[in-house]
Amino acid sequence: MRFQGIRFRMLLAAITPVFLVVLALMAVFWTTRVSDLDSAHTTRARLIVQQLARASEYGLFSGNAASLQAIASGLKTESDVRSIAIFNGNGQVLAKAGETRYAELPEAMGPNYIARQKRLGVDVYWERVWTSNVALDDFYSAPTQGLNSNVLGYVVLEVSRDRLDQSGQETLLVALGIGLVGLMLGGWLASRLGEGVIGPVMRVSRAIERIGEGDLNPSSEALPSDPLFDLQTRLNQMAQRLAWGREELEYRVEVATRELRLKKEEAESATLAKSRFLAAASHDLRQPTHALGMFVARLGQLPLDSSARQVVDSLEASVSSMQDLLDGLLDVSRLDAGAVQVHRTEAPLDKLFQAVHKALVLLASSKGLRLRIRSTQEWFLSDPVLLQRVVMNLANNAVRYTEQGTVLVACRVIDGGTSLRIDVADSGIGISPEHQQEIFREFYQVGNSGRDRTQGLGLGLNIVERTVKLLGHSISLRSDLGCGTRFSIVLPRALPQEFSAPAPLTLSPQGGELEGMRILIVEDDGFALEALQSLLQSWGCVVNAAANVQQALDFVNAYPAPDLVLSDFRLGEDRNGMDVIDMVRAHSRRPIAACLMSGDTDANLLHAAKARNLTLLHKPVRPAKLRSLMRRLAISNASDAEAHTQELVAGR
Repeated sequence: MRFQGIRFRMLLAAITPVFLVVLALMAVFWTTRVSDLDSAHTTRARLIVQQLARASEYGLFSGNAASLQAIASGLKTESDVRSIAIFNGNGQVLAKAGETRYAELPEAMGPNYIARQKRLGVDVYWERVWTSNVALDDFYSAPTQGLNSNVLGYVVLEVSRDRLDQSGQETLLVALGIGLVGLMLGGWLASRLGEGVIGPVMRVSRAIERIGEGDLNPSSEALPSDPLFDLQTRLNQMAQRLAWGREELEYRVEVATRELRLKKEEAESATLAKSRFLAAASHDLRQPTHALGMFVARLGQLPLDSSARQVVDSLEASVSSMQDLLDGLLDVSRLDAGAVQVHRTEAPLDKLFQAVHKALVLLASSKGLRLRIRSTQEWFLSDPVLLQRVVMNLANNAVRYTEQGTVLVACRVIDGGTSLRIDVADSGIGISPEHQQEIFREFYQVGNSGRDRTQGLGLGLNIVERTVKLLGHSISLRSDLGCGTRFSIVLPRALPQEFSAPAPLTLSPQGGELEGMRILIVEDDGFALEALQSLLQSWGCVVNAAANVQQALDFVNAYPAPDLVLSDFRLGEDRNGMDVIDMVRAHSRRPIAACLMSGDTDANLLHAAKARNLTLLHKPVRPAKLRSLMRRLAISNASDAEAHTQELVAGR
């Protein structure tokens, strides 16, 4: 039986009154019986002491001590008599029996001695022996204190209370036995009577428990004679209504789930269609934009008058803007595909700040803005490349949307020295509270409902937020209209380390370091092939162009191995750019530097290129980026050639 269950509580409620009544009866019985035993003990003792006084009258009168001793010894045979003493009128002991604890008569009759003996379980009684007969009523009269000339003597009787205490204990045991029997009988009766109440309550409880477990069709156990028949009937009706409501709710949930599934499939289809459209449109736009960028770069190298130079500069700005938009779409596609890999390392923050300053100082100066970069000695733990893109994007936005004042990039230590907070703040127009959450959505721009392309595509902050989450950092925004804007990034702090910046490369501004570099271009798009070939030749490179795989193989077979292979990935055949690079390297029997260029944003392509240790450039490729890559490869090739020569010399 559970001690917190309803059955136990009902039984407890029924048995408690019985227990209290039995306990009260036991107390009354025991106290009454003990009081009766005590009264009988006292009466008996007084009768004994009175009889002793009458029997001692003649012996005291005649001074017959032997007679008095015989009387005392005769009463000592009583089991509860502890001692007897008989005194004459002058207080002298004439006879005694048993153990006495007093030395003289006044002490035996004193209240202190009587109280002390009572604490030891002995009652002391005394009586005068008169010269005349004692009336019966003298038993109830108060004793006279002190000695009297009419008194022949005194008798003192000590009676043990052991038998009285034993009788009291026996009485208590009897009371407890009677009480236990009464409790058992009362509990049995209470249980039998309470079952009539507990049974219906338990049936209702079981029905409620089944309803709580989901069984809304409990079988009715109620009988018309049941005291809770109406309650159980209404409970069954409620369960039936709940069952109907559950069926209706399940039907509605099923319908809603089906609709949500359809909506989800539609949304996924729309998202997939959007991704496919972006991928296709991005690929189709990247090819002509790539060629256009190369042509414009080549055009900018030709001698032009001021009017033509202005047109070329405008063309370069337009192409750069188009490339920025396509790069934004590329970043979004790579984030969607999970192709962005995080490489966390410890790096100095000041190096990142200086890169931001170098990239934006001219733009800020052209707008009359103060670009303040606070130098710092702190180090951080993150991906330096991705974090620099984030800070660069925020600082670029700050410069773009600030018309006057200052753009500040700074850092401070927080969280007890465990974290850094990078702040990018401006004194621009600010962002109203209702737009502060929306600006992180894709293609959302405040105040650009006309979609002015000079203000970007609306992907920058979305890319920033997603990149920060990918890095495991946090970004926050604090702004208000007319009060400027501050973006804050919180990232882990690292311990400073020994760091020495690499010595800058001394390169000819005319690109002389690329002079005579043999390049093999494989590109199936005619305009892109022509533009890239013309640009590379203007840098002094020896270029061989191939429009397909077969032409590339013919070149490899007919001419010395190239120093660098620039190949498009998709060549319109069963083979792709990776196959061409593999064949060139196999024919040359040495690792030739190679680079893939593609308008595809598929993550699998990035992983495949990384697996083959190939550099992948997404079209449109900026001429400056291509030139920087070729410089690095030229230096690497020179080092490899020197190492190869030393190996040959050592082999000889």
